Amino acid sequence: MAELVGNLLVAQSGGPTAVINASVAGVVQEAGKHEFVEEIYGGLNGILGILNEELIDLNDERAKTIEGLKHTPAAALGTCRYKIDFKKKPEQAAKDMDRLFEVFQAHNIRYFFYIGGNDSQDTAHKINEEAVKRAWDMRIIGVPKTIDNDLPHTDHCPGFGSVIKYNAATVMEVACDVGSMATDDGACCIIEVMGRSAGWIAAGTILARRKPSDAPHIILVPEIALNETAFLAKVKETVEAHKFCVVVVGEGVKNAAGEEIGVDKKNLDAFGHPVLGGAAEHLAELVHGKLNLKTRTVKLGYAQRAAAHFASETDVEEAAACGAAAVKAAMDGKSGFMVKLVRVQNNPYQWTTGLQSLADIANVEHFMPREWISEDGFTPNELFVEYALPLVAGQLKLPTENGLPKFVTLDKNPVEKKLPARS
Repeated sequence: MAELVGNLLVAQSGGPTAVINASVAGVVQEAGKHEFVEEIYGGLNGILGILNEELIDLNDERAKTIEGLKHTPAAALGTCRYKIDFKKKPEQAAKDMDRLFEVFQAHNIRYFFYIGGNDSQDTAHKINEEAVKRAWDMRIIGVPKTIDNDLPHTDHCPGFGSVIKYNAATVMEVACDVGSMATDDGACCIIEVMGRSAGWIAAGTILARRKPSDAPHIILVPEIALNETAFLAKVKETVEAHKFCVVVVGEGVKNAAGEEIGVDKKNLDAFGHPVLGGAAEHLAELVHGKLNLKTRTVKLGYAQRAAAHFASETDVEEAAACGAAAVKAAMDGKSGFMVKLVRVQNNPYQWTTGLQSLADIANVEHFMPREWISEDGFTPNELFVEYALPLVAGQLKLPTENGLPKFVTLDKNPVEKKLPARS
């Protein structure tokens, strides 16, 4: 294998997680061990920042700050949802690729690591193909990240363990509150969590249940179409038995016609998807209207993906290991792969990392297996619990200041620009 000497660039993309910065720490700490890496740069706001030649020098950051990234939420480098789309915007995509490689060549970028989910891995795949076409000697490795847990070929995704740990704990707390106030009149609480297409996050709240009567009593996932009649019957049955019912709903749950029940078709996100966020309200109107039952909603929103104070220690370790494994793979001459997590055994839980071609990952969604969901479609079963339980293990010992978590921020010393401004 020929030695490749040059600079390294790492960037983040898509929605943040509680552990996405741990992967950055893993990349930086491992890169510092290899003599072929001359400079370590960060791209601000993902691929969009790189297009604008907005790079920072990570060598200038203190070692304590890099280590502190492992318990700091959000995207420390900044993120974006910019897509290089050759299908819908071929002229712009070609222009973007030209600009990217101008930046890579101007700064002698020979190693590129992109931390993100489905669209990010697609971007990394496209850049790898372009590097080959342009004969620019470069090694590109994707690092998995998404609370949605919907990347294929990896056992799970960094960020997933922490989001279900926080959500399950929140469901337990909310259920204690709702249950303590329940009277003969009955009450229903509907908690909405993230998950447009896949129900992994909603399903993870099943870990809150210690005995059959515990909340959540109903979990609705996008993989199972909502049967309103059966749902209402289940709510009524639960309230009659326990005086209250706690429902968890994934934001992307669909009706029998395949339409998302919480969609706002008037507002679109950066990828042209209708904005979600009304599933709980829709169900609350249904329950109150049909059952005349006192109903409240809770939307966990950004809190669920930013809760570094209650992150899974296992998740942090795996996220950092994925970053380090990406660097090791590149140093071994690999390019065009994503790091994946491989489960060795469940009890005791053991894992390792592997590699999967980016071509197998890009734009492919991994959904919950039907056999992991109860026959009536209202709760995940023991197969899912066995899968998810090890991922929430371990409690971090976070540094605090005045009784609150102490997060870190990067100095973000800019790398001198060498190119004209992007047109």
